[in-house]
Amino acid sequence: MRHNLPRPAGLATLALLLASPAFAQNLTIGIGGSPTSLDPHFYNASPNISLTMHLFDRLVEQDAQARIQPALAESWRAISDTTWEFKLRPGVKWHDGRAFTADDVAFTIGRAPNVPNSPGGFGGFVRAITRTEVVDPLTIRFHTAAPHPLLPTELASIQIISRHVGEGAATEDYNSGRAAIGTGPYRIGTYRPGDRTEFTRNPDYWRGAEPWGRVSYRFIANDAARTAGILAGDLDVIDQVPSSDIARLRQNQRVSISEIQGLRLIYLMTDFSRTDGPPVHVSDNEGRPLPRNPMLDARVRRALSVALDREALSERVMEGTARPTGQWLPPGSYSYNPAVVAPRPDPEGARRLLAEAGFPQGFRLTLHTPNDRYPNDARTAQAVAQMWTRIGVRTQVESLPWAAYAARTARQEHNARLAGWGSVTGEASYMLVNIFGTFDREKRTGASNNSRYSNPELDALTARATATLDDAARERLLQEAVAMVDRETAMIPLFQLVNFWATRRGIVYEPRMDERTVAMGARPAN
Repeated sequence: MRHNLPRPAGLATLALLLASPAFAQNLTIGIGGSPTSLDPHFYNASPNISLTMHLFDRLVEQDAQARIQPALAESWRAISDTTWEFKLRPGVKWHDGRAFTADDVAFTIGRAPNVPNSPGGFGGFVRAITRTEVVDPLTIRFHTAAPHPLLPTELASIQIISRHVGEGAATEDYNSGRAAIGTGPYRIGTYRPGDRTEFTRNPDYWRGAEPWGRVSYRFIANDAARTAGILAGDLDVIDQVPSSDIARLRQNQRVSISEIQGLRLIYLMTDFSRTDGPPVHVSDNEGRPLPRNPMLDARVRRALSVALDREALSERVMEGTARPTGQWLPPGSYSYNPAVVAPRPDPEGARRLLAEAGFPQGFRLTLHTPNDRYPNDARTAQAVAQMWTRIGVRTQVESLPWAAYAARTARQEHNARLAGWGSVTGEASYMLVNIFGTFDREKRTGASNNSRYSNPELDALTARATATLDDAARERLLQEAVAMVDRETAMIPLFQLVNFWATRRGIVYEPRMDERTVAMGARPAN
């Protein structure tokens, strides 16, 4: 990998910056979620995106409050109902010194939805684009089959890669560092999966150099170890602050806590992929296979939902760091539906629904969960299992490391599972397209629909909504879709997370609604 030296005219300024105390510091971050690749298009999961944001930029980015801002694109406009034009920022260089151009963007749009073996990709963000037109090196146009007002927001999730490095490169080439050459604020040092990634500052970054000379980005699954690291001063920033430690850390003068209501929903999803034959991980009370998956019956799914005490999950398991919900956006968000509320716990009603569905004595079930991805994920699953067992669905929990859980989920190897989804676009269509949209590689819908839920009526409603230019009319359609998901119990929502970070004294962190943990959000305290 070739690193360009700063241009001579900037050497004096850079030397002054590097001599200052802030620029002399390095930053060590401890994260609770495990990234699985340096390929920015391999997996649409928050730990992966947080990691690769250090290396790669986007045309449009989202700030800490999920508002879109110019990035590699200086401006954009709809020049017709079906054509968006983006003007690109001049003078941007790749880490190897080559110039960034519209051809790189065109290459990215073609590559992003087509990464082999992706467990959940980015096709949903570019599904509307039917043709990409390079007008000149700094102008690109995206043509769509129908009006698509959300395209700039969706492109805020696509990290831009170069054609000259990326053409012919596989995910393994990014993981090795050979292809991990972006326009971002940091350059790759070393990447050790399951352990840490080391970054070095990009002195030629188009926004200006970041204050941290080196960033050590460490995966620390154990909650107690992250807390101990921040208290000992071995870590400068940690995310997923353990709920049991927040009160203690607030009282420690060596540590600061930052928080924000997040966009992350924690929910339960059941399998829709096996419509015939015996299902996996479910049996009758004697352990014999069932002839058909009970989760295909909406009454069973509703029974499992109303069996849950979401207030108890939020207050006791999550210790007040989550809010019970019946949908996937927090109140006040665009397309939040105030008529869809969290179901009240009704164990007797749940038993009646099971009896109506033909299971008066219940059945046995295995609930799968990651144990190192979301705050209190395995604890939440255990509490859910206890509540389901009380209504006759005898549930055992199998918890897995995130890497194994994600791979098995992508292969539809689970029946009931705990999951999380962050609606980073700040509106309902993101989950409608990617989680509830019928899985279709050609249409690029259902990119993360690992349970293979399918509802043509919902698909049609989502398509109408995303093609509606009027904001108020589009919101009404999206709210209608939210209500449809609730009526079908297509998923079982539990709660929305409040995002927490802890920093050692002398460092401040800007909390993000999208929960991403990045060195760019950390700054030396004044």
